[in-house]
Amino acid sequence: MEKMSRVTTALGGSALTGRTMHCHLDAPANAISVCRDAAQVVVAGRSIFKIYAIEDEQFVEKLNLRVGRKPSLNLSCADVVWHQMDENLLATAATNGVVVTWNLGRPSRNKQDQLFTEHKRTVNKVCFHPTEAHVLLSGSQDGFMKCFDLRRKDSVSTFSGQSESVRDVQFSIRDYFTFASTFENGNVQLWDIRRPDRCERMFTAHNGPVFCCDWHPEDRGWLATGGRDKMVKVWDMTTHRAKEVHCVQTIASVARVKWRPECRHHLATCSMMVDHNIYVWDVRRPFVPAAMFEEHRDVTTGIAWRHPHDPSFLLSGSKDSTLCQHLFRDASQPVERANPEGLCYGLFGDLAFAAKESLVATESGRKPYAGDRRHPIFFKRKLDPAEPFVGLASSALSVFEIEPGSGSMSWFVDTAERYALAGRPLAELCDHNAKVARELGRNQVAQTWTMLRIIYCSPGLASATSLNHSVGKGSSCGLPLMNSFNLKDMAPGLGSETRLDRSKGDTRSDTVLLDSSATLITNEDNEETEGSDVPADYLLGDVEGEEEELYLLDPEHAHPEEPEYVLPQEAFPLRHEIVDTPPGPEHLQDKADSPHVSGSEADAASLAPVDSSFSLISISHALYDTRLPPDFFSALVCDMLRFYAEQGDVQMAVSVLIVLGERVRKDIDEQTQEHWYTSYIDLLQRFCLWNVSNQVVKLSTSRAISCLNQASTTLHVNCSHCKRPMSSRGWVCDRCHRCASMCAVCHHVVKGLFVWCQGCSHGGHLQHIMKWLEGSSHCPAGCGHLCEYS
Repeated sequence: MEKMSRVTTALGGSALTGRTMHCHLDAPANAISVCRDAAQVVVAGRSIFKIYAIEDEQFVEKLNLRVGRKPSLNLSCADVVWHQMDENLLATAATNGVVVTWNLGRPSRNKQDQLFTEHKRTVNKVCFHPTEAHVLLSGSQDGFMKCFDLRRKDSVSTFSGQSESVRDVQFSIRDYFTFASTFENGNVQLWDIRRPDRCERMFTAHNGPVFCCDWHPEDRGWLATGGRDKMVKVWDMTTHRAKEVHCVQTIASVARVKWRPECRHHLATCSMMVDHNIYVWDVRRPFVPAAMFEEHRDVTTGIAWRHPHDPSFLLSGSKDSTLCQHLFRDASQPVERANPEGLCYGLFGDLAFAAKESLVATESGRKPYAGDRRHPIFFKRKLDPAEPFVGLASSALSVFEIEPGSGSMSWFVDTAERYALAGRPLAELCDHNAKVARELGRNQVAQTWTMLRIIYCSPGLASATSLNHSVGKGSSCGLPLMNSFNLKDMAPGLGSETRLDRSKGDTRSDTVLLDSSATLITNEDNEETEGSDVPADYLLGDVEGEEEELYLLDPEHAHPEEPEYVLPQEAFPLRHEIVDTPPGPEHLQDKADSPHVSGSEADAASLAPVDSSFSLISISHALYDTRLPPDFFSALVCDMLRFYAEQGDVQMAVSVLIVLGERVRKDIDEQTQEHWYTSYIDLLQRFCLWNVSNQVVKLSTSRAISCLNQASTTLHVNCSHCKRPMSSRGWVCDRCHRCASMCAVCHHVVKGLFVWCQGCSHGGHLQHIMKWLEGSSHCPAGCGHLCEYS
């Protein structure tokens, strides 16, 4: 490791010197402990038990306590402690439930002194009394704590925590007879070693197992605890009830916690998993560590300050098989990299802005920006000059409040309650929602709903200049320009040049547009003539060429590259009166081609029907689609939804998404939809719109959203006869074998809506109970309980 700065600390005539350094171990370490003079450290683990001397430049191995030819489980250590009064006395907690003491002053190679085998499971923690040289305390996985007198071979007393396992035990530094213990059920207990029958105090400290605790070296009543809930809490034990005075939020389960010497508000922590770093926290600033050590590459298992009066050196062991000495001066300080600026909108539109104090002038000298409607309100915390983090990341907070009444969210609540999202045709949903938005003064939203109705429901009329001869055949959604017509109603003289000639040669006529349902033509006598069965799907208009060059109105044979055909300005002229007995078609054709026939007669002959069942102007399908397909607007609708979502109106985005359904859902990725749904549901629940929120969850197609109202929904039912909890197997009690859903009024089984009294558990049919309580307030089952129905 690169050589770092050196620190020398004077401690009562002696001096501690050193730098940040590390050494490689033979195996992962589970625990470490430092001797009284801070010159040696012991490292213990499943496969290692050694003592190292702490020199200025490096660690030097002094003694290996694992001796013997055969490996013993007594040497597999879960914890180790070095006595602070006797430098030759060590104690270890073995994974097989044995507590072992070691005497380093023994002349033999084997330093093992005593074995205590009273625990039945793994011993998690051992602790020496701070002033009594012969008192040793242990906590085990079997739920018991035992106090040993090293002058005797058996334990002096046994403490039962009435829990599954004990994770840590620590003697109080100030109170001679008091020790604290932590448990996996989240409780912390305080015991008096003179009273092993019951604890002095017990309280729930964490939501989950409590892995560690440590008494403050200066403040008599402060106890720090760390647990699986990723929190470090500081408790004041001097009050009648334990009072939480500080709480530090970490990012992983807390495995070890140690107060920093000579620093009243500092403590060091390491994690049990995930996080490999060691943090030093100032409990007054619980969200940003004061210092961070990043040397280890695996989970840190043990930490210890080198000397009880020196805050500069921290020792640590890890599962990466390294032993490190950390110099506090070399630690990284995350607070220096913290962002002192912040911006946040409140639920009702208020804006909070935090920035460096150097960038924000005093309230009197600050000029509000142009967007301010009023001067901001400043909240400045007066910092204590003695605090070590003054000026590192302090900020001044400004709050910009909106004008009273302008930030009302009543429109959101009204819209959510009045919107219709399902149960009607699409057109009715769009019209209803547009009406709701218009009544609330949201004209842009109302216009959006109207446009959605036009796109997906109502066909629009296309311009005459935009019609193409290749638009699809047989479209049933197009609106006709006319459903029926009478040729006598046409203005005379407008189409003198119009002809309808089926023979070879130039053809020029006007297009007649009919709806697919308009297969009947009305003559001047208003007689209905049945349309022809001959296909009439040819385009009539300005066409030059042979008959086979005409295009069929088939979308599969569309020719978008062809020029558009524009309707001429002329209309069909009036034709002569149709005679009752027209000549045959051959005769008409010959007559029209004859040079002896006049022009008017030729026109009349060409326009005359062949017979009563044949008409040249009969159209069985719409000639063109009068609107673009809805899929053409899909990209535009998706952009509209993203626009509303980016503006913060997720209500509109989600409502349109539900109403349109598969028409637009396939074009928006699932993650974006889920984000919109969760945002809208969160807003609905903030305004206590539970029914609307549940409706949105039910109508969503996202799996992550649809399961929200199916989780954490549990109904606990007790039997009305024996008062025992009912199982999940029907309505018959497992204990008394009686049906629990019997009506107390009619004494029949309730198969529908069941109502019961939460006081006596009796109930029945809703209508029966309501009628009963109208005349009596006593339970109809005769139990004497005064039931209430509201």
